[in-house]
Amino acid sequence: MHVAIIGNGITGMTAALRLRELQPDWEISMISGESKFPYSRPALMYVFMGHMRYQDTKPFDDDVWDDQRIELVRDWVTGIDVTGKQLNLHRSGSFGFDKLLIATGSKSNKFGWPGQDLEGVQGLYDLMDLEQLYANVERTKNAMIVGGGLIGIELAEMLHSAGVHVTFLVRESSYWNNILPAQESAIINRLIRGAGIDLLLETELREIQDDGTGRVGGVVTKDGRALDCQLVGLTAGVSPNTALAEASGIPCGRGVLVDWRLQAQVPNVFAAGDCAEIVKPGEERNLIQQVWYTGKMQGRVAAENLAGGGVEYDPGIWYNSAKFLDLEYHTYGMVFPSAAAENSVYWEHASGMHCLRLVHDDERRLVAMDSMGLRMRHEVFEPWIAQRLALREVIDRLAEARFDPEFSAQLEPEIASALRDQLEQPV
Repeated sequence: MHVAIIGNGITGMTAALRLRELQPDWEISMISGESKFPYSRPALMYVFMGHMRYQDTKPFDDDVWDDQRIELVRDWVTGIDVTGKQLNLHRSGSFGFDKLLIATGSKSNKFGWPGQDLEGVQGLYDLMDLEQLYANVERTKNAMIVGGGLIGIELAEMLHSAGVHVTFLVRESSYWNNILPAQESAIINRLIRGAGIDLLLETELREIQDDGTGRVGGVVTKDGRALDCQLVGLTAGVSPNTALAEASGIPCGRGVLVDWRLQAQVPNVFAAGDCAEIVKPGEERNLIQQVWYTGKMQGRVAAENLAGGGVEYDPGIWYNSAKFLDLEYHTYGMVFPSAAAENSVYWEHASGMHCLRLVHDDERRLVAMDSMGLRMRHEVFEPWIAQRLALREVIDRLAEARFDPEFSAQLEPEIASALRDQLEQPV
């Protein structure tokens, strides 16, 4: 039996290693035109800023793949023949398989802006983007970043560290307020501006201008402002990378359509990670998850089912974390932008740079939390959310969740007092 895996990100890598555990005698091939060896995409930021070397981003030594008898193919897949069970490769001709996992990840969104294909316009997703950024920064004094979110603020920090003046164009009234409640969004606004990065809110891109040589010379906003820049970062989100699957006749919606076992709608083909769209029959919207840990979980489930199992994917309790401009951000459970107007208690430090929000149900039991400028342990909060722990008990036990006791211990009485006072108010 030969299993081919297209993509060597966290999903493809996890699937390959788990499949080897389950099927010691099968042939496994992992194909990527981007790099021979798997690496950590979230670490690209730290490579650019000089905090890590590329070789430090590899989760395993190079010889692990030979030891595990997993073939690494450095090539681009140009087509999938589902019926004939063949992959067409850019350099190496055809490539046979018995079962296939599509783990092609995401691609940066483009929305048809005039000039979006000029030199100096780029996203930040893969090694090619990183190499392009090194080249673009050499001739950049001013950069525009279009869109918010984590990728946008990471790219801004990277450029800022290289001495480039950065301006955000954000169509929302506050940075990332389509994801965060108003108070948390305001903290990020202050953080960005405090770092010396310009933030133009309620501002949309109309076009990217050519400097006369095929490169970026500036942008024009929808309200007619002309802004000088030599680099435009497009960070208005990502979407599933489905071009290969669609061209090969594999059914896709927003992503490659799969069931809860990550089986695609054609025989012997699976999809997992950022590119997969899990069909939820009877519900209005299917499930797409595009963070590191869900890619890892889905890779493992895909391997179980490629090996002949019947395991269904369980998303569990959502969580995410990041660090940008020296601010820690954590969210466990779903904290919606409307949380401030719903059931939640909220504390914010007088500095305006640290906060904790606990979201509760009508019975005042914990359903989610987020924090900024504080490190709260995921392994503590996750069971509290799963158990729907009473909010008063959560507040009493906050010390168990603090990650950095020297800092948090000084704030704990203040946090607990503020949250208890809010609990005294009627629901």
